[in-house]
Amino acid sequence: MGSDNSVQSEVTDKYSLRGRVFNKLREDILYGRYKRNDELRETTISTELGVSRTPVREAIRQLELEGLVSVIPNKGAVVTGLDAKDVLDIYAIRSVLEGLSARWAITNITDQQIEQLEEILYLSEFHLKKGHLDTLYELDNKFHDIIYEASNSRQLRHVLSDFHHYVEKNRQASLSSYERAVMSVKEHESLVEAFKNRDADEAERLANLHIKNSAERLAKMAKEQLL
Repeated sequence: MGSDNSVQSEVTDKYSLRGRVFNKLREDILYGRYKRNDELRETTISTELGVSRTPVREAIRQLELEGLVSVIPNKGAVVTGLDAKDVLDIYAIRSVLEGLSARWAITNITDQQIEQLEEILYLSEFHLKKGHLDTLYELDNKFHDIIYEASNSRQLRHVLSDFHHYVEKNRQASLSSYERAVMSVKEHESLVEAFKNRDADEAERLANLHIKNSAERLAKMAKEQLL
């Protein structure tokens, strides 16, 4: 998953026909509309999406680079997707990179960005009390996006954004738990304090712990067969 080519493709193809086909297929794979070992037939997909086979073929090639598809000789493209170990591996890697992002953000984050984090935190607490867990998920995305932006690293932001896409379904499932949602908001609150204090060590530790706690919740849900 991930490659040098993926950085370039995001810049040049995000809104292109190939980019739109790629994003559609990747979403269908990650959300389980295509199951592991399903075949991706170029003709069928091109008909369904109303495009020629060329952008479909190019999208499948990009999916292969990301490890979501395998192209097997004499058979074609087959979905590999993500299994439970892949997801937990992504969370383990994310925990390190989120910590690094928070550390770098300490140096660059502006007072305005800290105010934005505080506003998101306020809205999160409000919607948590109302039980609006879907809204909490959207606010969580915005919270992390601000930190990624403040890290001032295009490469780090790209990798973390990709990881968010890979485990989007799992993140939604995790935050659908009220218990985890309460903990997540509290962890965000502590992280904001670290940013206000310009404490790089604490920010890194808290961001790392935040993702580890999410992974533990997912592992528990998987064990309980809730995922």
